[in-house]
Amino acid sequence: MGNNININSFFDSGNIRVIEADEASNIKLEINKDTHSDFYQWFHYRLQSTANVEHQMTITNAAGAAYVEGWDDYQAVASYDRSTWFRVDTDYQNGELVITHTPQQDSIYYAYFAPYCYERHLDLLQRVQQSELCKLEHLGETVEGRDMTVVVINGMNDDSDSKSESKKKAIWIIGRQHPGEAMAEWFIEGVLDRLLDEDDPLSRKLLETCTFYVVPNMNPDGSVLGNLRSNAAGANLNREWLEPSATTSPEVYLVRKKMLETSVDMFLDIHGDEAIPYNFLAGCEGIPSFDEKHEQIQNYFAESFLKTSPDFQTKHGYPKESAGSANLTIACNWVGEEFKCLSYTLEMPFKDNNDLPDAAFGWSPERCYRLGESILQPVYASVTQFK
Repeated sequence: MGNNININSFFDSGNIRVIEADEASNIKLEINKDTHSDFYQWFHYRLQSTANVEHQMTITNAAGAAYVEGWDDYQAVASYDRSTWFRVDTDYQNGELVITHTPQQDSIYYAYFAPYCYERHLDLLQRVQQSELCKLEHLGETVEGRDMTVVVINGMNDDSDSKSESKKKAIWIIGRQHPGEAMAEWFIEGVLDRLLDEDDPLSRKLLETCTFYVVPNMNPDGSVLGNLRSNAAGANLNREWLEPSATTSPEVYLVRKKMLETSVDMFLDIHGDEAIPYNFLAGCEGIPSFDEKHEQIQNYFAESFLKTSPDFQTKHGYPKESAGSANLTIACNWVGEEFKCLSYTLEMPFKDNNDLPDAAFGWSPERCYRLGESILQPVYASVTQFK
């Protein structure tokens, strides 16, 4: 590029197309569509240029993004070291997203949200398996041949004690069906680290009665490819649960198969919402079997979560579905109906939590991690209350 400006996204989770970059004050960019799909909104790129010069980067096709309302009051994230991600001035105007920033170093990364790269995902799996409480189970491969792995934590050192394990409740937690929702894996990292902390009394009590099945990344292909919602075949995995395909949605096919083997007593599907600047839960009120007992369990979990974390709230979120109207291709609905269990989708913001705003970092990986730690309290409260 001219004037020593170089913009590149040919790396893990990268996504941008350069239209024009001859001047720092007039950089034109576009977000690429998801693989074999029309969805797009995730961006992640590296800028190499002259430090201490204001750069204006305009994403010209922002008006066609999957969730245009997500640009309102949104601030992009930036990082020099790919570890600390901070917010930068961003404005949505006339159908374009304008990022204005004066980098203090010659090389800097910008993204829609702090990325959780595939190498970190692999490192997480290898780190947690060092615990005697944990084992990794290979379920199969994704469309492009990456591993689908479930982390199994049962609290027993003796795998032969199957009789004892069979009495335990099966708690399933999955994340990143939509790969651009990287906050989900930051959250799950917090869940796993607390569960495997043998000095944490809550985790120790949980593992006496529960086996956890955790899939940190349901969509490794889409994550690497820089997709927002789709896998490598263009499938939206959270619309595949009723009849998943071993060819085009093997990620769901494999996890669903394992669930049918273990049964499910509680299910948490971790996501991010582009537009709503709050953390909230979405239940499965619309499934055919939803009844007063199911509602009681849902309400108890949410009330317990409110007592646990000020970052959680129940005033803002999705409207509840009317009776019998649930889309059973969605994970939360399919699991709730199939196993008649507590089944929740947890949504976190791409923007900030407006109840506890942070001007410098917004909703961040660190806060995702802490929320992941804190959710084990309502899990414990619920499995104790409803035995």
